[in-house]
Amino acid sequence: MWRAVISLFVAVLGVALGGCVSTEQERAQDYNEDGVYLYRRGDYMGARESFKAALALQPEDAGLLFNVGECYDRLGKTAKAERYYNECLKRSPNHASCRHALTALLVGAGRRPEAERMVADWMAREPKLAMPYAEDGWLQHEAGNLPQAQARLQQALEFDPHDNRTLTELALVYEEMNRPDRALVLYERALERDPHQPELTERVNFLLAKGAGRPHPD
Repeated sequence: MWRAVISLFVAVLGVALGGCVSTEQERAQDYNEDGVYLYRRGDYMGARESFKAALALQPEDAGLLFNVGECYDRLGKTAKAERYYNECLKRSPNHASCRHALTALLVGAGRRPEAERMVADWMAREPKLAMPYAEDGWLQHEAGNLPQAQARLQQALEFDPHDNRTLTELALVYEEMNRPDRALVLYERALERDPHQPELTERVNFLLAKGAGRPHPD
């Protein structure tokens, strides 16, 4: 499944700092951008240190807490990753990338019941938000429950028909259900919203090369 994209935080930070900024904010932004650069190159240890330097200047920033957690996760230090993910969620309970990272961590550690309870609690607390339904769809897909995953992801799209994560996850489900035609449409919808997704472009080209066409009415 797709991993969370930490570069999103750079874009958000850049907007937030677009006006009058302090020297401290500028330094935090610089450290964060360095961290993203190193993370993309696979230098997770170096990225972690840059994100932690930014966090020292902005200790309540949920995005930075998530970024540090991601680095620990990639380094296999799951206990520390979990701690940073939980700190992020204390400050930003609907941080979807962090929720997904923590859910995946718990499942990978053999703690699926905890992951299921966390997602169920999120859905109960935010019954009109697409993100928790999409996360439950991912859980169902990961367990091989394709019809349940499909239903949950379609439910998420009812709340937000343009959500990139949901479109992508549902496309993956359709691929496993041998419905490449439906998957192709969803990948293309996601790319219309954000063309800069090379993984999705690869999936579209792969499906087209295999002869996938547009879906016919059921």
